[in-house]
Amino acid sequence: MRVLHRWVAGALATSALVLSGGAPSFADDEITIDHVDTDRGTVNLLLSTDGLPAGTTVDPEQVFVELNGSAVESSAKLVDAGDIDRSTVIVLDASNSMKGQGKFAAASTAINAFLDSAPEDVAIGLVAFAGKVTSTVSPTVDHDAVRQALADVTLAKGTSVYDGIVEGVRLLEAEGSRNLLILSDGADTGSDMTLEVATADAKEAGVVVDVVSLVQGAKSDELATVATETKGSVIPADPAVLTSVFNERAEALSKQLLVTFEAPYASGEDANIDVVVESAGTQYHDTAFATLGPGFAVPDVVDSGKALIGNTGMLLGAAALAVGLFGLLATALISAGDNRPQSVKQLEAYFNGTPGADAKAKRKASSSADLKGSAVSVANRFVSADMETRISQRLSGAGSALTASEWILVHVGIAFGAGLVGLLMGGIPMSILGLVLGTVLPWLYLKIRHSRRLSAFNAQLAQTLGLMAGGLQAGLSLPQAVDTVVREGHEPMAGELRRALVEQRLGVDITDALDGVGERMESDDFAWVVMAIRIQREVGGNLAEILHTVADTLREREYLRRQVKALSAEGRLSGYILTGLPPLIFFYMTFANPDYVRLLYTTIPGYVILGLAGFLLALGSFAMAKLATVEV
Repeated sequence: MRVLHRWVAGALATSALVLSGGAPSFADDEITIDHVDTDRGTVNLLLSTDGLPAGTTVDPEQVFVELNGSAVESSAKLVDAGDIDRSTVIVLDASNSMKGQGKFAAASTAINAFLDSAPEDVAIGLVAFAGKVTSTVSPTVDHDAVRQALADVTLAKGTSVYDGIVEGVRLLEAEGSRNLLILSDGADTGSDMTLEVATADAKEAGVVVDVVSLVQGAKSDELATVATETKGSVIPADPAVLTSVFNERAEALSKQLLVTFEAPYASGEDANIDVVVESAGTQYHDTAFATLGPGFAVPDVVDSGKALIGNTGMLLGAAALAVGLFGLLATALISAGDNRPQSVKQLEAYFNGTPGADAKAKRKASSSADLKGSAVSVANRFVSADMETRISQRLSGAGSALTASEWILVHVGIAFGAGLVGLLMGGIPMSILGLVLGTVLPWLYLKIRHSRRLSAFNAQLAQTLGLMAGGLQAGLSLPQAVDTVVREGHEPMAGELRRALVEQRLGVDITDALDGVGERMESDDFAWVVMAIRIQREVGGNLAEILHTVADTLREREYLRRQVKALSAEGRLSGYILTGLPPLIFFYMTFANPDYVRLLYTTIPGYVILGLAGFLLALGSFAMAKLATVEV
């Protein structure tokens, strides 16, 4: 991979010509194989023709390839976007020494000229360094982003060249033609990385490192080592010629050719590639040694086996697909009807003077004439208001932002997708299994998420009561004490109490709003706290002292609960392992040795055995769960 070092050689000639008053041009009469890429027998070469004499035209039809001395059929064309990845990272010295002689201004002008002229498909990145790496832009085809980052670079003290090289190599993660260009005016003065580390990183990543020294006649031995080890070059350049050099490079990138050929069968893993370009009766060539892999081989003919799914299975699958699509359409129509939160709909019904049930009946009556209304009417027979309330409550308790209709839509989609995947993988039995899993697992996930949020909620309850009691002792009202917890507490407690405060500001009594928090979270401990607050408000007493007492009680309960959980961990872990092991082994054998378990889901006795095994597994899981669960 030699991407820039031919250009650097041309840049030497450019610098000399500009300094002597001549027009810039490349003097090397040759072509260059910059990059070799192989993919299962197909070889792509990136060929640079910028070293040809001025005025030489290259016809892609006159490009020929020899592999190990034998001609192979090939094709050539100018590189277009998407043909091959080309990446360049510019490592710019932003130390204070760049102020003198307008070096930094000249370097910025040259880089901007390169960004303006480079092909749009070339990904360009930027690393600026002084005493440390101060700015990085990953290689991107958005050249304006690099230009903006360059404008924001400021000079600072120090020169950490090796850190800049390592960072530039790290940014060149993509495949394809990659190179690193360093613009600097001095040697390293304090990098965290060493010269050996920077060189090893560049060589291991296959990145060519080229160096342009902005001090006329000066050449850094350390940077020359990095360039030499990576087949790059070091060029001293005057700031006045940098723009010309970069313009030449951009023009060279636009003239690169992509040469493609198929490696013949048994051509060997390692091969010598010779590319010849004929122009005006003169031949120009370059040679590269590359690893091509095993070469192109004719694939074996594979006899088609027995279809996994018969005609009956295909018909049943098509029917299931139609039913699933209809369910998705109906659910989408339901969710599209009114996606507003339940609280918003209740408030609208209240201010309009229309009870929620009457408004719902009017909406159903007005929309029954069209398809959307029909779908809503059918769905409402299965999704009652109580079910929507329960789903909304469970979603709120789990901290999900989805509405009940959105959750149903997602749930139906997951169940249908799991059934379809099962049908494609193993026919009707696997489709049924996938449908069951797609139906059960989302509810199980929601339950687990709600349980974890409830545990975190109860764990914060004692601390929350302490904060509220302290606020009451300081003279705050109950809503103000709750607001203190909202501002200083953590989720999920702060979020739930924030919702209670919003309801209280809308006119709901604070105890009723707090009671709603206990219902959403299904927390018995919080329900007892609300009960204590209600009793205090009815019979009087010191609420702060009551909350302190309740907090101490809850803290002891939480300590005891955690102790019981730790003591019962072994039993619960045994239950998880014993319950999950049979299904896991079944799924493993389904893919590892399907013939061994096929009888279980292809014969009547197998169905009976599976049903009995599932029942016994559920019974054992229930028994172990009861034995390992201790109510506190």
